[in-house]
Amino acid sequence: MKHRYLFIGGLHRSGTSLAARLAGSIAGLGTLSNVPVPENEGVYLQGAIPHDALAGEPGAFAFDPDQHLVEGCRFDRLEVRERIEADWAPWFPDTAWRVEKSPVNLLRMRLYQQLFPLSQFVIVARHPLAVARATAKWSDRSEADLVAHWAQAYRIALGDARRLHARLILRYEDLVAAPDAARRALAAFCDRPCDGAAPEPVRDGNRDYDLRASMPLPKGAAAVMDALGYGPDGAVVPLPTAAVAHPLRTVREAVETVWPPRR
Repeated sequence: MKHRYLFIGGLHRSGTSLAARLAGSIAGLGTLSNVPVPENEGVYLQGAIPHDALAGEPGAFAFDPDQHLVEGCRFDRLEVRERIEADWAPWFPDTAWRVEKSPVNLLRMRLYQQLFPLSQFVIVARHPLAVARATAKWSDRSEADLVAHWAQAYRIALGDARRLHARLILRYEDLVAAPDAARRALAAFCDRPCDGAAPEPVRDGNRDYDLRASMPLPKGAAAVMDALGYGPDGAVVPLPTAAVAHPLRTVREAVETVWPPRR
């Protein structure tokens, strides 16, 4: 295989599209763009793992145990890998890295690592109250249920991340505060050169919402928030865990020099 995969996952409205655009601006990283599916999500362009609107329903999919795919599951087969490769081939540019961004990647990282052993993973997170309020227009669920879904998704993802060879955590709040640094971190993570600034202006969408809590946190949410450096009422503190894991020390150290940015 001439290319490697960079899989980006995160809940809807968390900043995955922005992260993918930053990655796609780096030489050697190719993204899906202007493809005939929602939000350029590659999950809709392959038929090896069935996917429809309900499978990736905003504010709901992490509650579906069938969406958590790991090594040894029914899709851990050579024919699945070959079908995905064949289905994606017409849509990706001919680059060393293929960047695939779909929200459900958050729960598929272990499977994709098994199918594509040299793949790497970006986990995009955003404060749960911001995610809940940004997702509300797409969901009939209560704010408490949307925050509970956030906690469920990232609880699973952070648990799975311990089994990944290479993963990078990008928080939306850090990304919008320092998009140039995020771009350099993505380039370093993929061991690619990176010159210049981010290709687009970036605004902080969290300012669109009053992030004061309107309800008690759902059970278990606080622990997941703490793990990602999120506090009450929209608070963001330094990431308490390592932002990057990578088997090569030189890559890991190159990322750590720029990410996460100081807050």
